[in-house]
Amino acid sequence: MQIPEVMKGIVLTGHGGLDKLEWRENLPVPSPDKNEVLVRVGAAALNNTDINTRTGWYSKSVCGGTDAGALQGYDTNAGAGGSWAGEALSFPHIQGADVCGEIVAVGEDVPADRVGQRILVRTMQSEEGPEGRKEIFTFGSECNGGFAEYTLVRSADALSVNSALSDIELASFPCAFSTAEGMIQKAGIGAENVLITGASGGVGSAAIQLAKRRGAKVTAVTSNSKAEAVRELGADAVVERDEPLPENTFDCVLDLVGGKRWPMLLDALRSGGKYVTSGAIAGPVVELDLRTLYLKDLTLIGSTYQPENIFRDLVGYIERNEIRPVIAEVFDLKQLRLAQEAFLKKSFVGKIAIRVAS
Repeated sequence: MQIPEVMKGIVLTGHGGLDKLEWRENLPVPSPDKNEVLVRVGAAALNNTDINTRTGWYSKSVCGGTDAGALQGYDTNAGAGGSWAGEALSFPHIQGADVCGEIVAVGEDVPADRVGQRILVRTMQSEEGPEGRKEIFTFGSECNGGFAEYTLVRSADALSVNSALSDIELASFPCAFSTAEGMIQKAGIGAENVLITGASGGVGSAAIQLAKRRGAKVTAVTSNSKAEAVRELGADAVVERDEPLPENTFDCVLDLVGGKRWPMLLDALRSGGKYVTSGAIAGPVVELDLRTLYLKDLTLIGSTYQPENIFRDLVGYIERNEIRPVIAEVFDLKQLRLAQEAFLKKSFVGKIAIRVAS
């Protein structure tokens, strides 16, 4: 195919409100460098990280939940703390952590037969830093992402996928499902009693499917209006999000929420239980009673870094039809502001997808 010189897309012009998202039709199409591929984006999807990066929520000066400044941004100079990895972003910036697309060109040291492959992009990427330490970055945050017609990806992070699902359906998987799978593998979840907070969201709804795949008994925390949809995903029981939780009941808690109810999550764990977090939409600063931690022999686990097998495993689940997409609504890329407004209402279950290819 003939690759154009310019493309259409949405750029983030700075940290702040929805007005920081701008539609442009003259963005330069990038060229793949060594070990890179150029991907024509078919579809993308929305995630909390897209909102949080736009607003500057990752700045340590912000202590509240993600909703407080979601429309207008936070009254703070996010600076170097505005991105997932704590590095300053260069603006204008193309966001979009989820991508399904087709490889249309390859750089040096990439086999030419990769051209034409349908791929999913690994969202949570890493490279070796000083002294062998892993440096982590999020696709669409620390590098340009999928909210444009073309994007550059390291060849190793563009995984071929063989599926009858549409681009829109496939684009709902990368960020949410790999985050949930990373949490589950870190905790070693099997046929256990598991509590999942934020169960109607992208990661929460993914975690239900992935935990059930391992034989877990799942209790989901969500609103009453979403309870039936969450049960249809496989939840064995539902707790309304403002109700008290049963104490000393669960082997593992998968938490995306944090906030004021956080101590209740530790109380809900059995002795020797595990708590895993990969989000804090209700607030990142919580109160910990150390007596609960040590007297119950609990393990607290943070989950961001993903070994390479996580995304490979996820693609395998997709190809074997062991998990399914949950699409609440689809918007065209030019409607990204409207899509984010719909996302912020939190009245849906699953993912909001973005149609990129015309």
